[in-house]
Amino acid sequence: MSGSVLPKIGITLGDPAGIGPEVLAKVLTTVQSKCEPVIYGCEWALRDGARVGDVDLEMRNGFTIVDVNIPRPDRFEFGKVSARCGEIAVKSVETAIADAMRGDIRAIMTCPLHKEAIHAAGYADIGHQEILGRITRSKAVATMLMTPGLRVVHLSTHKSLIEAARFATRENVLEKLQLCATTFGQWGLPNVRIGVAALNPHGGEGGLLGREELDEIGPAVREAREGGIQAEGPLPADSIFNKAIAGEYDVVLAMYHDQGHIAIKVHNFHESISATMGIPFVRTSVDHGTAFDIAGQGIADPRSTVAAIEAAITLSTGKL
Repeated sequence: MSGSVLPKIGITLGDPAGIGPEVLAKVLTTVQSKCEPVIYGCEWALRDGARVGDVDLEMRNGFTIVDVNIPRPDRFEFGKVSARCGEIAVKSVETAIADAMRGDIRAIMTCPLHKEAIHAAGYADIGHQEILGRITRSKAVATMLMTPGLRVVHLSTHKSLIEAARFATRENVLEKLQLCATTFGQWGLPNVRIGVAALNPHGGEGGLLGREELDEIGPAVREAREGGIQAEGPLPADSIFNKAIAGEYDVVLAMYHDQGHIAIKVHNFHESISATMGIPFVRTSVDHGTAFDIAGQGIADPRSTVAAIEAAITLSTGKL
């Protein structure tokens, strides 16, 4: 991108007690040649992350920090749930969203937050997707996971398994197929080929193992095809991901959280990331959690962070 203005990419630090500040500090030099990072969080948290990651922040002067000005907890510990750290994580995301909606930054990449911590801080949100939906007031929001060679959109994410099964209705499946077609078009891939996973084992076996494929998912796929969307399915989940990896589909619509997450993380965990569909700007994220078990040890792998920032740049320029 030499000779051109680098895109401003907002990056939230996530929960300060997790690995977000560490992995971000480790990759700043790498990403500064590709974008202008605007970091949302607390400077003390970034410096803590740099310290445990053995990074000299003074050598990384090509970024801006938008500090949410929340003090360091008196008894701060890496790997421990803290209401104040939960507040910092949410305030950072909310501030970045406001800037993205004003057009001050081109896209957002989020480091992980901790669900218990944000609940301890008094927020009802379950995760980033719910925060994004709440603030942008977007009616249809979905998560897409992607790693080299495989993309998966989820019909539902943060639902219990029984609630996820109940969510697999004709209306919901059709809405997600339409959202996929629209969003991929915005990202530079019109006429996206969508493979739709079945909910039940063996695709329901003609109703012997469940009727959702016959009564809900199949009719939604047919209606989508009548509307010009290139969708196929429902296909058994134990084979559809291999078909996508082989190039038969651009993306798979999974019926619930683990159905899609397991496929992505087994295929290539360290370079997997997520992106949010249905909001008025690009948002990507690392596809791992706060990793409290290794936080503060300086051993966190930053590859997903680099991939998520690069994806934010790519998607925001419509070059999927």
